Amino acid sequence: MKEFFRRNKKSFTPSDRKSDTQIPDNLWVKCSACRELIYQKQLIDNLKVCPKCNYHMRLKAREWIGLFDANSFEEFDHGLTSGDPLNFVSPKDNYKQRLVESRELLGVCDALISGQASIEGAPLQVTITEFDFIGGSMGSVFGEKLARSVERAVDNHTPLLTINASGGARQHEGIFSLMQMAKVNMALSRLSSAGLPHFSLLVDPCYAGVIASYASVADLILAEPGARIGFAGRRVIEQTIRQKLPANYQTAEFFLERGMIDMIVARGDLRKTLTRLIQLHMVPLDQKLKGDGEQARQNGAVVVKSAS
Repeated sequence: MKEFFRRNKKSFTPSDRKSDTQIPDNLWVKCSACRELIYQKQLIDNLKVCPKCNYHMRLKAREWIGLFDANSFEEFDHGLTSGDPLNFVSPKDNYKQRLVESRELLGVCDALISGQASIEGAPLQVTITEFDFIGGSMGSVFGEKLARSVERAVDNHTPLLTINASGGARQHEGIFSLMQMAKVNMALSRLSSAGLPHFSLLVDPCYAGVIASYASVADLILAEPGARIGFAGRRVIEQTIRQKLPANYQTAEFFLERGMIDMIVARGDLRKTLTRLIQLHMVPLDQKLKGDGEQARQNGAVVVKSAS
């Protein structure tokens, strides 16, 4: 699905199912918001956005790679895999077994994939969460890969884009999971000191420790229309305060009205928007660095050329 965001309306991606006389199960998709039946090809051509109600369906982590320039994504740290530091076992959940099953089913080693890519030729470091991998939860490998991406952004003098869909910290790893929030935020402080931007894209759903830490520690926070965002779940809050919450509570639109995110961007406009944001953030910085270099040369200093 690497060409997902660059599909031509006339193109068609054949099903993986072997042809037979039966109608394929995935020929039609029912929108979970308006219950409209949508032809699968039409849905894919529309970037998995319902053409009737504009509901943004979830994308797999690998599908998001199509957002970037063709063949520009290079994955890093693919082989890092989570351990089981607490030997976590519950009556309904064997952590080791669940890790194995998730890797085999989804083809990723953990809930985060990271790498470098480009948009309209502009390089950037990228991390994308896979929500289907134990709810996109942040464990020790998740945090390590994210911290390494931040460090690469600083070393290569490039922006950082995080695409975030998560249920929060991974309870199976206890304190080891919670420590990742502090580790990643410390890395982001170095990114900020270098004057490099962090763009955070919140997609449905984004909750708990992720939204309470690095996902909201960004120069610009973007969200998809209708994305559910928050710390605790709606039902938990209603049971705690014994009050009915507004219908649009914990949605991207609710957050935008209260100034907690910067903009809502439809999926079809993401490439154009991110290109513009990178240009606005990076051109002044490059000019400043060039000016500092010229001033240093005039003062007789030795100037080390940026790695970018």
